[in-house]
Amino acid sequence: MTRVKRGVQTRKRHKRLFKQAEGFWGQRKNVFRRAKETYLRAMAYAFKGRKLKKRDMRGLFISRISAAVENHGFKYGLFIHGLKTAQVQLNRKMLSQIAIFDDAAFTQLIGMAKK
Repeated sequence: MTRVKRGVQTRKRHKRLFKQAEGFWGQRKNVFRRAKETYLRAMAYAFKGRKLKKRDMRGLFISRISAAVENHGFKYGLFIHGLKTAQVQLNRKMLSQIAIFDDAAFTQLIGMAKK
């Protein structure tokens, strides 16, 4: 039987990983084992970070809405409850955008929430 040589596949695999490891420091960029460990951890952090980003952005939207509502002499919790009872179906991202860019519309929303 002929001997199977895997040099081409190994080189291709290493090259692909080192391309992903550009910018890493020290052995992490040019030693395969270290680069692989670091790359896998980086991907785990990236996965986790995409989940945390949603949580962080929701908190940001809430703080923006709260600040805008307090400028109009109202409370955030009462505002959200008032919108729910008025059957206004705007999410917190949309509400924060309206609060930032369209003060007249946001004032109308506060009026609807107060009823």
